[in-house]
Amino acid sequence: MKKVLITGGGGFVGSALAKRLVSMGVSVVVLGRNIYPALDNPLIEQLQGDIRDYDALLSASRGCDTAFHVAAKAGVWGSREEYFSINCDGTENILEACRRNAVSSFIYTSTPSVVFNATDIENGDETLPYSEKPLCHYAHSKIIAEKMVLAANSEQLKIVALRPHLIWGPGDTQLIPRLVQRGAKGLIKQVGNGGNLVDIVYIDNVVDAHILAAQSLESDMPTAAGKAYFISQREPVNLWQWINGLFLRLGIPAVDKTISFPKAYCAGMTLECIYRVLQIKSEPLMTRFVAQQLAKSHWFSIAAARRDLGYSPKISTAEGMDRLVGWVQSQNWFSGG
Repeated sequence: MKKVLITGGGGFVGSALAKRLVSMGVSVVVLGRNIYPALDNPLIEQLQGDIRDYDALLSASRGCDTAFHVAAKAGVWGSREEYFSINCDGTENILEACRRNAVSSFIYTSTPSVVFNATDIENGDETLPYSEKPLCHYAHSKIIAEKMVLAANSEQLKIVALRPHLIWGPGDTQLIPRLVQRGAKGLIKQVGNGGNLVDIVYIDNVVDAHILAAQSLESDMPTAAGKAYFISQREPVNLWQWINGLFLRLGIPAVDKTISFPKAYCAGMTLECIYRVLQIKSEPLMTRFVAQQLAKSHWFSIAAARRDLGYSPKISTAEGMDRLVGWVQSQNWFSGG
């Protein structure tokens, strides 16, 4: 890698990836919705643009040998049009721009949600089929985008899709801030019996996986080309014990209220209907997809990523938690801790 393009470079994963690549002496072009002071570096060229703008992507990818397509509309609530225009049309745009500019390697940031089928997944691997009935536009659009990406793999543009699960750590702008703020307000209830195991992955390990994927595609034997890989901490955690362990260290009361999965699912369905009818743009406190994610087990084998990419999590969950707690305590999100 000499010069790379990162879409969504101002986001949690994109910015961490940009900083790591710069530390390796790689020249980085970041395409984002804004210009980000945190990425102010002579080796980072920041371009303001939208991945739905093909011309912007064509210009941004010119002269690059590698593209990291990290940008996406995440979350579980919003209009179908926005999810599909960003996650599908935007992905089609960057693929075409990379082909036009002879970019040779393409790493796509996907999600395990593409295989989540409303049942427990325990030690799942890459043979799992795509979900046939995704319960949110995010999962549906990412399924279509990942299929598109993997189908575009060729000798000229070698492609890998990565599926990191529940990314967390310092700098997080989504998962941890919402979890901490809702927990401090007592707005979280345990869904189900509390025994479900889930995968999580620390941000530095996610960055490692992206760089390993790019290096694999540059090798003489790019065995990873055209494949998708689950990325995690290797061992799942009990979701509710992990959340309460974080809360304990931050001085936030433990989650002690519970709701059965059927009730949470019905509540999510009801709220979705109300929000659609009233055209409320904010996210409901519960949706069907979230109820399933909070009550079901979903963890995956990383044997394929270890074999083909040489991936192994360098930062343990315990060390990552120490770093996360220190960072959260510096943010002044809540009165406790």
